[in-house]
Amino acid sequence: MAKKNIKYREKSFDISYDIINQTQSYTIVFLHGWGSHKEIMKNAFGQTLSEFRHIYIDMPGFGRSSNDMALTTYDYANIVQIFLDHFKTKDKKQIIAGHSFGGKVATLLAPDMLVLLSTAGIVESKTMKTKLKITIAKIFNMFGLSYITKLLRSDDVSSMSENMYKTFKNVVDEDFSDRFKNYDKPAVIFWGKEDKATSLNSGELIHKYIKDSKMSTYDGDHYFFLKHTQNIADKIKENFDKL
Repeated sequence: MAKKNIKYREKSFDISYDIINQTQSYTIVFLHGWGSHKEIMKNAFGQTLSEFRHIYIDMPGFGRSSNDMALTTYDYANIVQIFLDHFKTKDKKQIIAGHSFGGKVATLLAPDMLVLLSTAGIVESKTMKTKLKITIAKIFNMFGLSYITKLLRSDDVSSMSENMYKTFKNVVDEDFSDRFKNYDKPAVIFWGKEDKATSLNSGELIHKYIKDSKMSTYDGDHYFFLKHTQNIADKIKENFDKL
């Protein structure tokens, strides 16, 4: 593991990363999902795609990378791009693979080939329970009782720092439909058939929106790729060879 200090919007970010296969000419960058870290991606893909240099990144506020401000998905893309600029090899093609939230960041970065693993970006309908919580929270906030709304937060955000919770609110309901529709480079899309975090219907929509895309589905949930890594890696290589 290494760290690189990045300056962005007058703030300093210590980005934790790992690079393997240092001498390879082509690069594949792996971006994890919300609440995750680079180790999940590295454990999955680190023994595959030996023809590529792998870059695994803890995005700001996750894993061992720092963050002390509220960010948007566009901020994440800008920070990752600044980071990647330090490692670019001139005139060499690049793949960026993103899981869930990382897929939105990867899309904004517009690599030579985009790999989406159950990516976020399609707004899905909320349950009645979630809608009720949002309504109650808004009422408490109107009366200056924001401290009470913290009790209504779901388990996956209750332990976040305040700036990461604000970041979460910035990114959770983004509609990337137009971004996918306007994406004009090759993309390969992989999805878990039993995914309940980002539904298979969302994956099929993204496949429809990105004109030059191919989609494969697998048994499994939001982390389906942990069980199907080699097959996914083979398809990434196969599509990259056609660029």
